[in-house]
Amino acid sequence: MYDRILRFSKMEGCGNDYIYIDGTDGAGDGLDKTRLARELSDRHFGIGSDGVIWINRSQYADFEMEMYNADGSRAEMCGNGIRCVAGFVREHGMHTGNTVRIESFGKVKELYYLSEPGDSVQMVRVNMGEPVLGAADIPYAGNETEDPCSPVIDRDFEAGGKKCRITCVSMGNPHCVVFVDDTDSLDLEKIGPSFENHPAFPARVNTEFVQVISQDHVKMRVWERGSGETLACGTGCCASAVACVLCGKTDRKVYVDVLGGTLLIEWESIDGSDGTVWMTGPARTVFEGTIRI
Repeated sequence: MYDRILRFSKMEGCGNDYIYIDGTDGAGDGLDKTRLARELSDRHFGIGSDGVIWINRSQYADFEMEMYNADGSRAEMCGNGIRCVAGFVREHGMHTGNTVRIESFGKVKELYYLSEPGDSVQMVRVNMGEPVLGAADIPYAGNETEDPCSPVIDRDFEAGGKKCRITCVSMGNPHCVVFVDDTDSLDLEKIGPSFENHPAFPARVNTEFVQVISQDHVKMRVWERGSGETLACGTGCCASAVACVLCGKTDRKVYVDVLGGTLLIEWESIDGSDGTVWMTGPARTVFEGTIRI
C-alpha cells in the first residue's frame, strides 16, 4: 500500500474497458504499475477492467499511452484504448483541436475526432499505420526452415491438439487470425490459452476467431494475451480485416462485429500497393472516481 489517492476514469470502446489515469502531473511516480494493474483490474476486489492505461507527457507526441494488461504485463498497442485516451484528454480539457497525436511504446499514432466536444460518446478515427507481415517481426517462430521475413498467410497450424489455418499480422502487437464457420459456438476459455502460450509465439499472441458474413461484414471473437476473452480488440479488428483481404475473404472496407459493438476498418490501397489501416469507433466514459492504494 502507498497510502495514496488516485483519481481515475473508467472508459470503454465497444466494451473493451480500461482504467485511465492522468499521469501528466506525476501521479504514477514511484508506483509498481504492474502490481497496480493486477489489483485495480480485478473485477471482484478492484475497480474491474481489461487493464490500466496511464496518460503521460511525451517528447514525441501530444501524449503517451502507457498500457498494462489485466495480468500486469505491458502491451505495445491497444486500438480501443488509444481512442479512449483521445476521448479522455478532450473531455478533461487537456487538448483542443480536431486531431491528437499519441505515442505508445515508442510509436506515434494520429487520431481524428469525428464528434463534437461535449458529446457523451466520442467517435474517433485512427491512423493505425501499415500492418507488419514478416514472421520474425510479429514475432512468429513456428517454422525455422522458412525465411523469417516471409509472411504467415493461410498456413497450417496446430494448437491444443486441433489443426487449423492461421494468418499472422502485427498492428504494433502480435495477432493470429483463424477463420471459423461460427464464432458463437467457440469455447474460447479452452481454445484461447493454447494459442496465447503456443511456443510458435515467443511474445505470446492475441488470437482472433473470424466468421465471414459478407464482403464487407465479419464477426469476431478475441482472446487477448494477458486479459483473456474481451468484448473487443481494436488492433485485433484491424488484423482481422487485413487477414480477410490477404486470404480473399472480404473487400478492404469491412465492418467488424465484436461482442461489445462494431468497428469500421479500412485498409488503403494506393496505386495497387497496400497502405495504412484506418480504424473508426467509439470511446465512452462509464464513470469516474478515486481509489486509495
